[in-house]
Amino acid sequence: MLGHEARAMLSRLAWVKPFALHMPMVAAAGSLNAQRVIEPYLMNGRDQLRDMVTEYLRWLTGPKGRAAPNPEAQRRFTVLRLRFNVALTQFDLFSDVLTQRSEHGFGVWLAGLDVVAADALALPGRYFEAPPVICYLERGLGAAIRRARTRLPGGGANPVAIIRVPRERMVGTGIASSLVHEVGHQGSVLLGLIDSLRPELQDMQSGRGVERSAWVFWERWISEILADFWSVAKVGVASTLGLMGVVSLPRAFVFRVNVDDPHPIPWIRVKLSAAIGAALYPHPQWRRLGRVWEAYYPKTGLDPDRERILSDLEATLPRFVALLVNHRPRSLRGKSLMEAFAVHERQPARLSALYRTWRHRPGTMRAASPTLAFAVLGQARADGVLPPGAESRIIDGLLRHWALSRALYPAPTGGRTPSRGWTASTP
Repeated sequence: MLGHEARAMLSRLAWVKPFALHMPMVAAAGSLNAQRVIEPYLMNGRDQLRDMVTEYLRWLTGPKGRAAPNPEAQRRFTVLRLRFNVALTQFDLFSDVLTQRSEHGFGVWLAGLDVVAADALALPGRYFEAPPVICYLERGLGAAIRRARTRLPGGGANPVAIIRVPRERMVGTGIASSLVHEVGHQGSVLLGLIDSLRPELQDMQSGRGVERSAWVFWERWISEILADFWSVAKVGVASTLGLMGVVSLPRAFVFRVNVDDPHPIPWIRVKLSAAIGAALYPHPQWRRLGRVWEAYYPKTGLDPDRERILSDLEATLPRFVALLVNHRPRSLRGKSLMEAFAVHERQPARLSALYRTWRHRPGTMRAASPTLAFAVLGQARADGVLPPGAESRIIDGLLRHWALSRALYPAPTGGRTPSRGWTASTP
């Protein structure tokens, strides 16, 4: 009976085939960089499991297996079956990500988002080897990432970074805020920023009362804060505007204090995003956004404890932001975070000037890096010169262009794709 079950497992394993053999999609929707590492990972796991089943059958029918007690034969088989279920779970995980590539329209958009994510992860200076990034859509308000090189269900290291993007964010500049935030989680780990910042934040907790309690919160939230920093550094005010859209929730949630939540309190998180923007890209717009947020959610009527916590965080916010943007981790070889992101290219005045140029010469937009394009469009939205309908049409055209360019002219680094006169639609 156990031999029959093991041989049936071999038959089912034979149906686990490479995605390239049964995933219908247009070429522009594909993600070759990701599939090149996903396929070998899954097929190697399948082959290893097949070898284990074959070895089990050899043992079962040999003299040792025939002499073994029944519970031992059953124990060995159940271990195999658990490994088999793990292999199918991992196959289904990547299948859920890749099958969306066959959806009309959405598949090409996702391929375009892959290009945006790769550009968002890239930093001038080659500080790390960036893994492939692949995106997919899901219900809900927030995005999420399963980072590369983390443990998959059942064991094994994830060969790619998988970013889940909320459907409700498509298509507008808000998608860049969510997407680049998740990329920031991967980048922060690759640079070791959490471990390098924690000692400095712990040193700031040496005081008492107000000082200590606020810095304890900043340290607790540092992973999410670094992802927000990455987003602001890459796409500018588009990040803060997108964040405001995500956390514009009923008042009770905006002021909710949950000590177990790795995310900052939503109210202070928006204020922090604007403060990071002001440090990287000095401009009156950040103060205006802060006033708008306070008008949406005034602090009046809060209980004393909640009001005290927010006041303490606001009091230490300038020093925390200064510590963050001027932090010099060893991984950046002497550069601060602000210097590593080349923020001079995304100053608001320059972004506004680029948009004015692009309005008259739309084709030049396609030659820009994807994150710069989103930064320019986000700035135009903040300036009040980009209506929502035009915003969606432009981003739709850009996503299709990036996907098509990558399919026809794949970049060796998986990052910025060249513009060779091809486009899916003119922004």
